[in-house]
Amino acid sequence: MQQIFIAGAWVDPGDGADRDISNPATRTPLGTVRVCGSEDVARALAAARAALPEWQGASAARGALLGEVAARMRVRKAEIAALATRENGVPLCESIDCIEAAACMFDRGAAGAMRANREHAAVMVAGILPRNFSLLAFGAVAAPALAAGSTLVILPPADNPLSSLMLAQALGGLPPGVLNVVTGDRSTAQALGEQVERAELEALKGFEEPEAVGAFVVSRDADLDLTVPAIAWERLRHGGQLFAAPRHIFVERSISEEFAERMHPCIGFLDVDDPVKRPTDLGPLISLEAAQCVEDQVGRTLRAGAKLILGGRRFRPSGLPGHFFQPTLLILREGMPAPEAISGPVVTITPVRDLAEGLWLAGAAGRSSGASVYTRDVDAAIALARTSGGGFRINDPPLPGVAGPFSGMHHAAIRAALGAGLGAAESKEGDAVIEAAAAIERKAWWFPYLDRSLG
Repeated sequence: MQQIFIAGAWVDPGDGADRDISNPATRTPLGTVRVCGSEDVARALAAARAALPEWQGASAARGALLGEVAARMRVRKAEIAALATRENGVPLCESIDCIEAAACMFDRGAAGAMRANREHAAVMVAGILPRNFSLLAFGAVAAPALAAGSTLVILPPADNPLSSLMLAQALGGLPPGVLNVVTGDRSTAQALGEQVERAELEALKGFEEPEAVGAFVVSRDADLDLTVPAIAWERLRHGGQLFAAPRHIFVERSISEEFAERMHPCIGFLDVDDPVKRPTDLGPLISLEAAQCVEDQVGRTLRAGAKLILGGRRFRPSGLPGHFFQPTLLILREGMPAPEAISGPVVTITPVRDLAEGLWLAGAAGRSSGASVYTRDVDAAIALARTSGGGFRINDPPLPGVAGPFSGMHHAAIRAALGAGLGAAESKEGDAVIEAAAAIERKAWWFPYLDRSLG
C-alpha cells in the first residue's frame, strides 16, 4: 500500500477502498493505492492552508528550494521514467522527456520566484492531474504555483498514480504543508472540491486538464514531406491519448488523397510493442476501458461512412495481453459530419474546401482550443487566426512555455496562482494566442524512436 504525503511526511492513508495499479502492456500488478476519502482530503487541505502565510512570505528562499527540487528530479530521472513507462504504457523516451520538461519548469520557477505576480494574493491550489503526461502536468501545476507563493494539494490520476508519488519525493525538501499529495479517484476529486467550497477558501477548485479538442489544418501549399511526419508524431505520441494534442485533421480537398497516401507508410511502420523495449514507438492504451472506447468510436465512424485505410482494431503485438490498438488511418467521405474526437492511435482525415473552412471547423469542434496550421502563407494564416479564439501554432513551433490550461489562462486567480508574468512566451492577438514559424523544420524527437537518445 502506497503512502500519501501530508504536512511534509509520508503517512498511511485512512480507511477506504484499495485500487490496484497494473502495467497496461503486460497486465502485471505494480502496486496498490488507497482511494482517499474526506478525512485524508481534510488533512491535506489543512496542511496547505497552515503553510500558506509563511511560504507566501519566503520569496528569497523559494527560488533556492525550487532549484534544489529540479536537481533532485534529474538525479532520479531514470528511476521515475522507468516506473512511468510501466504504469502509463508510454515509450521510455517520452517518459524521460516529461521529467526533464518538468524539471525545466522548476528551473524557471526558481528563476522567477523573486518576480512573483503581486496583483493577487497567493492562494491554495487543488490540482487534479490528467492520466496522460501526468508528470508533465505535475510540473506545469506545481512549479509556477510554488514560485508564486501558493501551496498545493495534488491528486494524481486514478489509473497511474505511482510515478506521481515517486516524483513527489523529489519535492520532499520543501517546508511542511507546502505540497501535499493524496490518492484516489473521482470520489476523491469530488470530496476535494466539496471541502474547498464548504470552507470558503480562496483556492482553485481544481486543475484537471480540460478535454478541449483541437485540430490540425493543412493548406494545399504545405510541405507534405515535413507536415505528414510532424502530424503523425504529434497526433500519436502517448498513444494518441494526449488531451491537449489536436485530434481532428482538416486537409484541403485538393491534396487530401496525397496526404493520406503519405500518412499510410508513416504510421504503418511504427513499432508497437512493450514500451520498455528500446525501439518502441507506440505502447498500449491506459486501460481496457480506454481500448474498448477507441474500438467503439472507430466502429461508429466507419458506420457513418468513413473509409478505413489502415488498422482499426485491438491486437496483441509480440503476444502481449495488454490494451493495444493498431495505428489506424481513416478518411471521411463528402458530406460526413465531423468525426468524434478519438483518444487513441487514430488518424482521421477530413477533406475541406480551403484553409478558412478548416479553421472554421476547427473552432466548431474544439471549444476554443485552437489549431495547429501548416502552410507556406504564414501571413494569411495569422490573419485568419486573429478572427478566432484559442491558441494557434503555425508550422509547428515549440510548444508554449507558459504553464496553465492549454487554451489560455483567462481567470485572474489562475493567472496569479500559476505565476502569470514569469516569462510567458506567448503573444496575444485579440482573443487568439498565436505562435508562428516561417517554415516547418524536422525535429529530432519525431518518430521513429529507434535513434532517440535517452540522455
